[in-house]
Amino acid sequence: MPSPFAQRIDRLIRAGSTTVLALVVVLASGCALFDKKDSDKDEYANWSADQLMQEAKLALTEKNYDKAIKLYEKLEARYPFGPQATQAQVDVAFAYYKNGEPDSAIAAADRFIKVNPTHPNVDYAYYLRGLVNYNRGISFLDRFLPTDSSQRDPGAARDALRDFNELIGKFPHSKYVDDSRQRIGALRNNLAMYEVHVADFYMRRGGYLAAARRCSEVLEKYQRTQAVPKALEIMEQAYRKLGMNELADDAARVYALNYGEGRNQVASQIHELSPAERVWDFLGFDR
Repeated sequence: MPSPFAQRIDRLIRAGSTTVLALVVVLASGCALFDKKDSDKDEYANWSADQLMQEAKLALTEKNYDKAIKLYEKLEARYPFGPQATQAQVDVAFAYYKNGEPDSAIAAADRFIKVNPTHPNVDYAYYLRGLVNYNRGISFLDRFLPTDSSQRDPGAARDALRDFNELIGKFPHSKYVDDSRQRIGALRNNLAMYEVHVADFYMRRGGYLAAARRCSEVLEKYQRTQAVPKALEIMEQAYRKLGMNELADDAARVYALNYGEGRNQVASQIHELSPAERVWDFLGFDR
């Protein structure tokens, strides 16, 4: 014999109350979803901190970064005061970085630095932060096709330069200093060349004063980079166009003294257009 509850439902349905039936279905579905979530939560319910750490490291080695992130976060939440939780804070930053989540990686590294300023591995957190910014904006295709990195958005490069300089300033004996210095050299060259590309863009569109200013910034901020001879040549051309021959002569004199033998090569490199610029010119923009 049906229960009183079932009889009541049957009477309501017969009376045309289909809303109740829909509510019953929704509640039943909700219970199933909650049961599924509870089973997911219980997957590592009885694991120790060491077990979670070992499994997370294994996932990281196997490049299963989503799983590694999940395990590191569980470890830190479940055992927040243990030594494994401290290590998980910096390890999860690396997992975020490898998983293509730069903002989360930097946030995790910043949190580790703030919470553990005297930790023996805190220099790694500074280095990782620089590494994340260094590789920002590099697409999948960039890793396999030749591209000019100096034509990317310079914001991340400036952040990386700041991060690596901060690491070297605070931890001059860190094992990450040598690699950071090499990356700083590459960043300075790219940032200087970015200014030269912008200056050349202005030159080809008649913005001679803006071009000269960009080149002056290269000479002031990025001395001893590969962009300096290109900046001097554009600067000379810009001042000639502006009728400032004395300043143009100064730029030409410095250029001739230091780079006179490579003038033709420098000029050809300056005016070599990127694919995007060639499309821009072909469409006739800014003409």
